[in-house]
Amino acid sequence: MEFKSLVAVFILMLSLSCKGQNKVNHSPPNIVWIVSEDNSKHYLQLFDKNGIETPNIEALAKEGVQFNRAFSNAPVCSVARSTIISGCYAPRTGSQFHRRSKLVPMPDSLQMFPAYLREAGYYTVNNSKEDYNFIKSDNVWDESSSKGTWKNRKDNQPFFYVHNIGTTHESRVHFPESDIEDAPTAANVDDYTVQPTHPNTKLFRYTNARYRDKIAEMDGQLGEVVKALEADGQLENTFIFYYGDHGGVLPGSKGYLYETGLHVPMVVRIPENYRDMVDLKRESQTDRFVSFIDLAPTVLNLAGIEIPEQIDGKSFLGKGVDAEKLNEENVTYGYADRFDEKYDMVRSVRKGKYKYIRNFNPFNFDGLMNEYRYKQAAYGEWEEMYEEGKLNEVQSAFFKSRAPEMLFDVENDPYETTNLAIDSKFGTTLKEMRGLLNDWISGMPDLSFYPEFYLVENAFDNPVKFGRNHKGDIQDYITTANLMLEDATAVQAQLKELLRSSDPWQRYWALIVCSSFGDEVKALTPAIKKIAQNDVQGINRVRAAEFLGLTKVADPAPVMLEALYSAKYETEALLILNSVVLLNSHAYGYKFTIDQDRINPDFMGEKSEVLSRTQFLSAQTN
Repeated sequence: MEFKSLVAVFILMLSLSCKGQNKVNHSPPNIVWIVSEDNSKHYLQLFDKNGIETPNIEALAKEGVQFNRAFSNAPVCSVARSTIISGCYAPRTGSQFHRRSKLVPMPDSLQMFPAYLREAGYYTVNNSKEDYNFIKSDNVWDESSSKGTWKNRKDNQPFFYVHNIGTTHESRVHFPESDIEDAPTAANVDDYTVQPTHPNTKLFRYTNARYRDKIAEMDGQLGEVVKALEADGQLENTFIFYYGDHGGVLPGSKGYLYETGLHVPMVVRIPENYRDMVDLKRESQTDRFVSFIDLAPTVLNLAGIEIPEQIDGKSFLGKGVDAEKLNEENVTYGYADRFDEKYDMVRSVRKGKYKYIRNFNPFNFDGLMNEYRYKQAAYGEWEEMYEEGKLNEVQSAFFKSRAPEMLFDVENDPYETTNLAIDSKFGTTLKEMRGLLNDWISGMPDLSFYPEFYLVENAFDNPVKFGRNHKGDIQDYITTANLMLEDATAVQAQLKELLRSSDPWQRYWALIVCSSFGDEVKALTPAIKKIAQNDVQGINRVRAAEFLGLTKVADPAPVMLEALYSAKYETEALLILNSVVLLNSHAYGYKFTIDQDRINPDFMGEKSEVLSRTQFLSAQTN
């Protein structure tokens, strides 16, 4: 018995030695990303019963791993892709605005991660969308174009190839309503449930089906890439990642921090020749949380490259990954700032089944005009039905001001319709989630506590350094912003002091807090009127006028328009116009007659977002 045991130990040691030797002798694997634009997990039957079949993606899952909890950190392409290419949270690096008003440098000595692959001997190819908010160096891609292919590499050279599929992009649902009759869908319009936040109309049912047609088309295109790898003899040498670049395009998804904007499909096919490199088995599923900040370190780890310390994410596949510890990962963070001409500032954290959303400008409403969003016919119908009083409470929420903080049980309430933050039974959970988010935004630190125009002029030459140097100030602004979570009466005296602060951004945040309270702090009106007339910062005069308009104390138009005409920076004008559009909306109805000739002509170029806003407002006036 003892001899048999010794033999067994010897065989086991020999086996382990052989496995270790195989790992050492591995040449680096190929890595391919196939990325579909603008679709959350909700459209694919593999992830959601309300989705359509995607046989090619399903085939990848059968030979790999299905990630049921994969998340973009931002619900729009440039910010999501900037997060991916850097492995860093965008509000820390100054890459959080879509579209960028100024490209920012990569943080410190960090490079876009494909540059490390090139240095290690990989052939790096992007076909073909980049859309980064960072300044790109020449050492990132060997090829980056619509003709890019791994086939141009040297013999036996490993490759990293990104294939972008635009078939599912938001623009694919910019169709005339006449298409409902003239362009029937392959998918049955009655096979898919309209989500509860939307009206169950013919147009919404058609849009649901039409988009699922695009998902099916995208799946076929993905299959062609896989076939090309197989024909080239590279399939079993290649890790294939499929994921959506952020959430979907149905109204209230792309551009918003709801699950439909962040929760993406992700599958990783594990090649036969590299099965020993990962801790997960083929044809398995995992609920471990992975975010876009984790993609760069994961690729570097699979390639055997040291992960730079400046990266915020962590590897979820490859050598050194602790499977048990990783399975405990259940937290992801999200951010939303400017989308084209529409400003907001929202942050989110999901832990397990709970999702916490922090609205830092809660008086804004989700449906505030964004020209590109409203090119989709369903958006227009949704708004029109709201104005006509044809929506229920859940469907109407999109056009109403929001609570400063919202808490959802996304497993039982997947479309985030019931705010548990107002339910005392969830007080402990609310406090925990609030703490997680505050620790994260202060730890980065989050640069968006300064207005974008100020960052462009003062921070964007080196955003990370600026954040380090101003971390204490940002923490103070966070503390001020969080006063809106307290009882208005209890913090009124403190707000009065902050309105007199010598720091303009303390005054800025104190004014936003006052607007969040509205009539509850009307006693501060005299102090706020003085700011509206005398503050040296035009944007503070606007924020003060915003309070006066929201509380119906005074017409905000004269102050706001004068600030607009004297704005020194384009993004300053754009932020002012955001408040103008809010107070011009159906909720408030103030009239703004804008003299475009008095706006700085440098802000009014053909594709200017300032021009877009003023044209919209002129149409409203007429």
